Amino acid sequence: MEENPSSSTPIQELDTVISPSFPHELLVEILSRLPVKSLVKFKCVSRTWLSLISSSQFIKTHLEISSNKDDFHHRGMIFNYPYAPPISPPHLKQCSLQSALDAPSVNEVIGIDFSVNGRYALVWVVGCFDGLVCIASVRNGLFLWNPSIRKSKKLPDMNVKYNSGRSILFGFGYDKLNDDYKVVGIFCVFSGAAVSKTLVEVYSLKTDSWKRIEDFKGGFPFDFGKYVNGKLHWATRNDFKSRKHSWKIVSLDLGNETYGEVERLDYGEGVDHWSFDVLGGCLSVLCNYKRIRADVWVMKEYGVRDSWTKVISIPYLDSPAEYRYNRPICLLRNGEILLNYGSRLVLYNPRNNTFKFSQINNFQKVNMYVESLVSPNACGGGQRQHHY
Repeated sequence: MEENPSSSTPIQELDTVISPSFPHELLVEILSRLPVKSLVKFKCVSRTWLSLISSSQFIKTHLEISSNKDDFHHRGMIFNYPYAPPISPPHLKQCSLQSALDAPSVNEVIGIDFSVNGRYALVWVVGCFDGLVCIASVRNGLFLWNPSIRKSKKLPDMNVKYNSGRSILFGFGYDKLNDDYKVVGIFCVFSGAAVSKTLVEVYSLKTDSWKRIEDFKGGFPFDFGKYVNGKLHWATRNDFKSRKHSWKIVSLDLGNETYGEVERLDYGEGVDHWSFDVLGGCLSVLCNYKRIRADVWVMKEYGVRDSWTKVISIPYLDSPAEYRYNRPICLLRNGEILLNYGSRLVLYNPRNNTFKFSQINNFQKVNMYVESLVSPNACGGGQRQHHY
């Protein structure tokens, strides 16, 4: 007997078979704990799953779970590699945090829908937040990119033009007040060894435009901004002739776009090199003491000077050491810390004083990001819920 052809499509059939099998709450509970790579594939399962996984509420829920400070299963790493003639121009590579901890392999980033024009064109990661990565290219401008879903957005050109006699530094973060992602560009104009003027522009993802704000307050910033507590932070000094340890932390509130200052720690004498960063959602400073040891400090309570706390001290293996500890990457629940050591990664275990080196090396800088479904093409932040 010949079967009657069904008028329903395979997707419609899946909708009717799969959806009633699970209560909606249980389905969300299961899917929201899966990696982004799986969720992107599961959008093809049915219209119901496509609608669920694409919804702003699900994206918020998944992001909040993935961003758990004690769970690093949904973390990735992006490496800046310098120009290495005659092999390659400056480029980026990535791997999961877990593979960096357990295995030495690293795969070159693919799927970035912009190219670096010219063999010597520089490309840098400005910052990472909520799975979005802000990338600056000397020849191509600025981009917001989500490496997990392989989507990117080229930002419009700034109003202030870069030219000789100026340096430019950026910062990237989230404006909690207006539910918006923002990029800040600081143009420093020099007169001799001092900064004569600092021009500041802010890009809003909601408006997809730049605007000029009050000039930068607090001297010359010498690295990209660090995002904590709704604000970007720069380590600054007054001029190039300032003493090595004469510096301060200047903040910019991304909500009301006002400047402030955060009191830094007093790390004592003997520090020959330090780096300012973020560790576990807190401002941090790594202090090198003449290649003998490095101490890592964090500001556990934002804005409270007395809350600066030394969380770990790392000895040097070699005497004299060939490289410095540049910056902390992440502090694991078991007390181990992953560090940038010269152009290598090293995992230090303070319990038994052991080091584990990754074979990922020869990079200039490394950044960690969280996997997310947040799209850089979204009209504003609206897909997320702040979790810090």
